[in-house]
Amino acid sequence: MSAIAQICDERARQKTVEGWTPEHDDTHADGEMLDAAMCYFLRGTDREPSLRADGCPICWPWDPMWWKPKNKRRDLVRAGALMQAEIERLQRKGLHVGHVEHKLNLVVSALDHLDDEVAA
Repeated sequence: MSAIAQICDERARQKTVEGWTPEHDDTHADGEMLDAAMCYFLRGTDREPSLRADGCPICWPWDPMWWKPKNKRRDLVRAGALMQAEIERLQRKGLHVGHVEHKLNLVVSALDHLDDEVAA
């Protein structure tokens, strides 16, 4: 399955299983979704972020119960889905999304690189 398909599946899961609606996502207007995505991205690319006393990355924007790292692939897929959620939120507001799209491309590249490592 392609990196994009994995991210799209996770984004759909966030909506249907977790219940994260556009209205809910719109409440995260201070970059929280992008902060959370970057925490998962760093972990998924072996650049472990500095941690707080509760075990969450310093930049983690939410309650510790929502920090659920798994493995490189899963963490990168979550990062991509959170970035997609932020892109959707910005688009609903009519705001520029280029900076987040750039970061999403980094996630896709990291997932593709992970697939290349497995195939080798």
